[in-house]
Amino acid sequence: MPRDPVAPRSFPPDERLEVITLASERTAEHDCPATRWSLDDLARELVNRHADEAMHRSTSQRVLHAADLKPHRSIYWLNSHDGDFDAKAAATGQLYVRSPVLYQQGELVISTDEKTGMQILQRKYPTQLARPGHPEKREHEYIRHGTRALIASFVVPTGEVVWNLGPTRTSIDFANHLKKVAHQFRDWSRMTWVLDNLNTHWSLEACAVLATLNSLAFEPRRLRTGTERKAFLTDPDHRYRFVFTPKHGSRLDQVELWFSVPARRFLRRGDFASATEFEQRLAVYLEAYNAREKHPYRWTYTGQPLVRATPFSQTRRQQREGRAWFGTRPQRFDRFLYPPRPYKRQQTS
Repeated sequence: MPRDPVAPRSFPPDERLEVITLASERTAEHDCPATRWSLDDLARELVNRHADEAMHRSTSQRVLHAADLKPHRSIYWLNSHDGDFDAKAAATGQLYVRSPVLYQQGELVISTDEKTGMQILQRKYPTQLARPGHPEKREHEYIRHGTRALIASFVVPTGEVVWNLGPTRTSIDFANHLKKVAHQFRDWSRMTWVLDNLNTHWSLEACAVLATLNSLAFEPRRLRTGTERKAFLTDPDHRYRFVFTPKHGSRLDQVELWFSVPARRFLRRGDFASATEFEQRLAVYLEAYNAREKHPYRWTYTGQPLVRATPFSQTRRQQREGRAWFGTRPQRFDRFLYPPRPYKRQQTS
């Protein structure tokens, strides 16, 4: 006989654990044709297993919510398979942290990368400007005038930006950018560039530029492979050298933080009648940025694993409901493994 209706939290822990385990597995393992779990699919599978004693759909939802498990959601991620990821990440982080001291000692740390595919869009119909009670209104139709690539170098200790803008970002374009940076900071005796592993960053042209800067003979025969070129470019004995981030670790390139600034302030709501106008206005914006808005970023990541990677917006809810547990009260060990984050930064004396 079917049992009487029960309270949502009267199910024993093993039955609630079954829901969490089921939602954490692939649907194909349970003859479910869908590619992701839904509450209906979970309820159907539980009914097939336990018939009338199965957990109700709404109860399953509460169990998943308490465990902070969302099988309907999926995000993209990029995992680095670099065997030396920890060592390279630590070296890059320490270089950023030490950049102010290196700056005083005569060494400049520069983060360089490219922002490609910047579309030059012209709105087909005029934009209605904002007025009280009404936001700015833009038509979705546009006229496309091509794309441009921005090669930018972000000076880590000062926030100054050096850039080249053009239709391509070939190895020759990158070499020309290195020459421009070296010329602009020609009074500095040592420079360290932080870059990702894009092939144009370790091309023969880049090797030729650094050989000239370091007053060394350029011998292409000894730089035939990528390994040989990277070894030459990253030689710590050179006054001008590169530091490469781990493979698929370009997020450690600090200029990526700065790229979000022109994307929000200049590109997102831009209206450009031609490629020439785009280049002129972008140059004016970047010059104004260097004159009035440049600033260094406070880099806190030193390459060590973070104690907690939970988004700040979730901490209060997880403190209230526990982390992947079967109750609303935080467990005793919870405060030791996951200490709460302070909302206000502590003042250091």
